[in-house]
Amino acid sequence: MLNKLYVVSSYVLGHIILRDITESMVYFMSTLSVQLSKKYGSIFTVHFGPKKVVVLAGYKTVKQALVNQAEDFGDRDITPVFYDFNQGHGILFANGDSWKEMRRFALTNLRDFGMGKKGSEEKILEEIPYLIEVFEKHEGKAFDTTQSVLYAVSNIISAIVYGSRFEYTDPLFTGMADRAKESIHLTGSASIQMYNMFPWLGPWINNLTRLKKNIADMKMEVTELVRGLKETLNPHMCRGFVDSFLVRKQTLEESGNMDSFYHDDNLVFSVGNLFSAGTDTTGTTLRWGLLLMAKYPHIQDQVQEEISRVIGSRQTLVEDRKNLPYTDAVIHETQRLANIVPMSVPHTTSRDVTFQGYFIKKGTSVIPLLTSVLQDDSEWESPNTFNPSHFLDEQGGFVKRDAFMAFSAGRRVCLGEGLARMELFLFFTSLLQRFRFSPPPGVTEDDLDLTPLLGFTLNPSPHQLCAVSRV
Repeated sequence: MLNKLYVVSSYVLGHIILRDITESMVYFMSTLSVQLSKKYGSIFTVHFGPKKVVVLAGYKTVKQALVNQAEDFGDRDITPVFYDFNQGHGILFANGDSWKEMRRFALTNLRDFGMGKKGSEEKILEEIPYLIEVFEKHEGKAFDTTQSVLYAVSNIISAIVYGSRFEYTDPLFTGMADRAKESIHLTGSASIQMYNMFPWLGPWINNLTRLKKNIADMKMEVTELVRGLKETLNPHMCRGFVDSFLVRKQTLEESGNMDSFYHDDNLVFSVGNLFSAGTDTTGTTLRWGLLLMAKYPHIQDQVQEEISRVIGSRQTLVEDRKNLPYTDAVIHETQRLANIVPMSVPHTTSRDVTFQGYFIKKGTSVIPLLTSVLQDDSEWESPNTFNPSHFLDEQGGFVKRDAFMAFSAGRRVCLGEGLARMELFLFFTSLLQRFRFSPPPGVTEDDLDLTPLLGFTLNPSPHQLCAVSRV
């Protein structure tokens, strides 16, 4: 039996209870787990309340589990809060045949609607001027980039899912985007993690009440948008993911198959999963990138020199990535250092498994500690510093790194990876081409704080930047 660290469980839980209940347990536990891995090795057990959890640390161990033994570690650990809100439907928090069918359908259709291909590039290029316009309105004065970046990225997944973008002033759209971001933040709060350990605490947890309202509002809004698309549906000209789902559902029903996975709950929660995941992670990473450019102006200088030399004043295209190795390295290093999903989304073993000499029962919760991969000191020369050279060879060419697992790996790898890579490259290069980013007046680069805002994903702490036009 795996029993290296049972003694630690009371230590972990005691410290969690003593900390401020608004602090993110996700960040605290990821930091603590990295420290514990240095003492106890790359695989150990902790207890979150009564629940035993196996933690996997370091690139080699995480890769072995998620890639080499993908079937064994490929199920999702659906915690109480995620079961409450998804009921086993959708893509992110589901298992079994329903999950397999929804993920397969999502991958196929998102590719059809341009995810990671030319169609997505066109949607991003269409959105870039709207974001630039918002930045220009501040006329070089300090502002918070959160909402404008959030809305720009949300519009890309909206165009793919619904078939059209929204105006940044549309209250329906801004409400959906703001609630999606808030819900992800709340999910990582200590009070929600305490609820996952002790569900009987639910009636006394305010964050759970807020989450319930957000999910109810999301379901109502998605249902209304789907209703509108259904009224104008043309089976021969699908506008996006929703249309494609509705056509498949209609076809199955007409053939007499009333027990398929293509029902309203799977549609609503799949759309909600895609919208939330496609909004928060990419938007958060892009904001980290802009903050790091203001923090390290000498790196910003090199990015802008390369863009000016290779691109000039024309619009950057995806095909330009191969000719912008330094810029590409900076984007990858931003993802590595920002480490926005430090503990991944928990997995569970699909069957009894022997792993590195330990027996792990079927149904055991497993945390692949992505922060330990992205900051593995045996894989990265300076794991705790912002160093684009991690992705460059001696000649300045871009180098792929196997330990770059910002999108996780294996069966549960982020299905939007291709889209996210494209968005980060096109938005980042376009903004750096147009603006010089710097701290507000009276604030130095050293004053810019890289301590993350704690939540399920790690956002930059509240800050403002100046975007000074270079045109």
